[in-house]
Amino acid sequence: MIEYKDGKGFPCYNDIITRKNLKIGIIDADLLDHGTRHPNLALLKISSFCKRYGHNVNLICSYNEIIPTDHDTNTNAIAIGYDLLIMSMVFTFTEPGLPEQIKSMIKEGKIVYGGTGFFPDKLPNPDKKRPIKEEDNTNLPYDVEHSMPDYHLYDRFIELQPGDEESKNKRYKDYKYYSIGFTTRGCIRQCGFCVNKLCHGVDSWSPVKEFLDESRPYIYLWDDNIMAAPHRLFKKVMEDLIKTNKPFQFRQGMDIRLMTDKKAELLAHVKYHGDFIFAFDHYRLDDPHEAKQVKDTIRGLEVWRRHCKKTTKLYVIVAYDSQDEKDIEGTFFRIKTLMEFGCLPYIMRFEKYKGSEFENMYVQLARWCNQPSFIKKMSFRQYCVRNEEFHQGIQYEHPKGTYYSKLILPNGFKPKKNFCKCYQTMIDFEESFPDLAKKYFDIRFEDLNRYK
Repeated sequence: MIEYKDGKGFPCYNDIITRKNLKIGIIDADLLDHGTRHPNLALLKISSFCKRYGHNVNLICSYNEIIPTDHDTNTNAIAIGYDLLIMSMVFTFTEPGLPEQIKSMIKEGKIVYGGTGFFPDKLPNPDKKRPIKEEDNTNLPYDVEHSMPDYHLYDRFIELQPGDEESKNKRYKDYKYYSIGFTTRGCIRQCGFCVNKLCHGVDSWSPVKEFLDESRPYIYLWDDNIMAAPHRLFKKVMEDLIKTNKPFQFRQGMDIRLMTDKKAELLAHVKYHGDFIFAFDHYRLDDPHEAKQVKDTIRGLEVWRRHCKKTTKLYVIVAYDSQDEKDIEGTFFRIKTLMEFGCLPYIMRFEKYKGSEFENMYVQLARWCNQPSFIKKMSFRQYCVRNEEFHQGIQYEHPKGTYYSKLILPNGFKPKKNFCKCYQTMIDFEESFPDLAKKYFDIRFEDLNRYK
């Protein structure tokens, strides 16, 4: 096995281009930990690059393929037959779940590793207030970064999963049906919760043809903030995507604050796949900077709705700045605003919500908002009442399209002693903050939507 004193980054580059017939194991740590829905783009490129030089590449489908099965401490991947192991991790929450043997192999230099999960605060150009440039990319060399992704890397993993072909095609659609890439990189916002928080601009990255697989029907893009690109670049990306004649989508929440009539007109008339997704991160009106962000968001929504009436979602991050009643109020404020524009909120819970006084409230808000069939038909109060009806086992039928705003027990019905968590959460919050409940618990999408 090839070993490295420091396995981080991409120290194996010279070995890959100079040595022959290496057996290389690729490890997607997020996949093995929690079964992420998305393929790892860096690993797709690395696999393609390695195969270009004639090496045998396998995706590790279980840690048991490389972890010793006996107690011989000298047993390692050499016995398995791999010359090189390369691991990527995108999410920081994956790291605690790494097996101890894998952590030891990383420490011993037996695994080359990288990704934002290992280095969430890494910045390519920390002292330079400018967009990310190619020369800043210290993790993947230029010819690796710009390799056509190996879209078949995950085939064996998918084959090994339970279920029929139809269910696996649905579950792993991102792996099977999409060309994936970045047309631009970088951002201008410096949001504290984002891996791009130290970036200072947006620059061109990859032409669409670089990662386009003509056999795949769709395209999705990971651009950090395409809306912040200069208009000429934005227009060029749209034109290149249109030329493919394939439906595409941006997977990041686009920056609605930067919406212009020109950008809206371009976006509204492309062959877009799925819902348009933007972001609504700010809500505090008592802070001048925050208030401006709210104003810019609302202005962007107004521009967007002049040009497009299609289904639009906005990510609503919660529990980031605080985890108190003010944050809950700010969440409802954004939900109400989006209802007025006929847009769907999608609650994104920052990890600090766990263990907070309002943890259950955050959970219920996410369950209400993140199912369009709930948020479009029921107020929050009606959603909580409906949950309690199921909990109690009440069998009466509602008139079609109507939902009750209070719990109604049929004559002679013997209720359970305890309420469900959803209903109890609503009651507790209303008792503590009656004014907020009065203001927001009964708002309804169909009543507020100005773009029916």
